[in-house]
Amino acid sequence: MDNYVNGSVDSPIVTRIIPRVTLDTSPLRPLGRTRLYEDLVERLGEFVIRTNLEVGERFPPERELASRLQVSRASLRQALAVLEAQGFIEVRHGGGVFLRRSRGFGGVLHKLVERRRRLPEVLEARELLEVRLAELAAIRRSDEDIVAMRAALVAMEDEIASAGLGMDGDAAFHHAVHRAGNNKVLEHVIDGLAEAIHESRMESLSEPDRPKNSLLAHRRILEAIEAGQTAGAADAMRAHLRQVADVALLRWEPPVEDHLLP
Repeated sequence: MDNYVNGSVDSPIVTRIIPRVTLDTSPLRPLGRTRLYEDLVERLGEFVIRTNLEVGERFPPERELASRLQVSRASLRQALAVLEAQGFIEVRHGGGVFLRRSRGFGGVLHKLVERRRRLPEVLEARELLEVRLAELAAIRRSDEDIVAMRAALVAMEDEIASAGLGMDGDAAFHHAVHRAGNNKVLEHVIDGLAEAIHESRMESLSEPDRPKNSLLAHRRILEAIEAGQTAGAADAMRAHLRQVADVALLRWEPPVEDHLLP
């Protein structure tokens, strides 16, 4: 682990991140001793925001981070390991630590743990409801429903082409499928889960290459619905939602806080 982070201080990226005068590096002030793990994650999140660190850019070297935060390198490595497991950073051994995604970075630990606990149930509910709605859509869809689904996929494709996650187009597509299923009770139930579904959508589309893969999955769902293939539509939606469930947050095992003290 000695080469966990090995950046050069005269690197163009590092120089841009921590100049001596222009950037606010107060998030890297020394930490208190209580809840060290949460403080470390929160402080690194502040640093990302205040320095406008962009996806793909490198953090300062490990030794410099530990020195500014006045924590042991072992404690810093534990925090970085958790952030990597959550999909926020990428550790390139011998090359440094790079920002992988910024949305939600530095979330308070108890909120992340709660979201991790809740997410499997949300995904399970989505599969139960949306697979059935896709099956019904293959039977009951109208021409207007097909037009709405196609428009949603065009919007999602445009968002992705503009370096977005495709969130709006994704939501519009699923909504169009729900409407096409033409079951008001199921629609009402799934509408009640809107906030939780948005959360699961954000987690999934923040995964590397996921927006493009989700777009392809949506096209397969649309093809089956348009062809009136009930089993095909159900299978395509089920496969898509199981891909949605493959997220870094669920692969992460929250550490016991006592073990994180240096």
